[in-house]
Amino acid sequence: MTGPKTVTVGADSYTGKNLILATGSNTKTLGIEIGGKVITSDQALQMDYVPGKVAILGGGVIGVEFASVWRSFGAEVVIIEGLDRLVPNEEPAISKALDRAYRKRGIESKLGNKFKSVTQSDAGVEVELENGEKIAADLLLVAVGRGPNATGFGFEEQGVKMDRGWVLTDDRLQTNLPGVYAVGDIVPGLQLAHRGFMQGIFVAEEIAGLKPMKVDEMGIPRVTYCEPEIASVGLTEDQAKEKFGAEGISSYEYNLAGNGKSNILGTAGVIKLIRQNNGPVVGFHMIGSRAGEQIGEAQLIVNWEAYPEDVAPLVHAHPTMNEAIGEAHLALAGKPLHAHA
Repeated sequence: MTGPKTVTVGADSYTGKNLILATGSNTKTLGIEIGGKVITSDQALQMDYVPGKVAILGGGVIGVEFASVWRSFGAEVVIIEGLDRLVPNEEPAISKALDRAYRKRGIESKLGNKFKSVTQSDAGVEVELENGEKIAADLLLVAVGRGPNATGFGFEEQGVKMDRGWVLTDDRLQTNLPGVYAVGDIVPGLQLAHRGFMQGIFVAEEIAGLKPMKVDEMGIPRVTYCEPEIASVGLTEDQAKEKFGAEGISSYEYNLAGNGKSNILGTAGVIKLIRQNNGPVVGFHMIGSRAGEQIGEAQLIVNWEAYPEDVAPLVHAHPTMNEAIGEAHLALAGKPLHAHA
């Protein structure tokens, strides 16, 4: 970026009426030197072999997804997570179900154990934790998240307001410079591809003068592509308590053991719903095979502020996993079917 609305590529410069910044994200490393047998997801995606054993630093989305993939290929996997549960941004009930499923799959987790150091040798890597425990593996995958890739492009030099590498925007995705917008992973918030798509459409319509409707970040569906899958939209129970008060909400957990299609597929799991008392459903959280395919209806329920009583009369086909959504809302509305209230 070499001017308020100018981008220079080599010897050529391009100036537009508007400029959209969309330079994406890069991997975080926590200062760990990457190279050899210590890799990030960027190198993992280029691998042409299956390692015998992998240590994964980070039990968030990226870490549990790669753990699932490598275990499916036959590798031994151990996840190192400094916090006390996997996928710590999800509902505790979801974390507990994933940990149980991973133990059944033979995926080991070191929870509440912080990383201290890693050394490499011809045999592989040795990871030492702060409690003194040592883990030997062929590779260490550093999967501690991704950060904004917005430094070194001239944004700050041209006056774009930034904070710790993030590009700051207003609620219309415009930066502090008129006609300069930012979308995707460089904007604080969820780092999801479909969020970036939505923001790109929003800015195009904004520039065209169509006055698009703002999208609530909490209304964007989130899916973790491990096995079993995790899908959620809206508030967690703790977030709902903070917003509405502990006495202002109620929740319900529907076990997939009551769902016929889940039994056919052989998947365990749970749907957790959070509602505002005498009000709409404000949070949907699910774990189970194909959970990501169920998030569409959940997104509509949360974003259109449906009450459980609105969803309960809707007929869901049997036997489908989607039927579990209907029965979870029946239960939350006080009319449980195939489940206890």
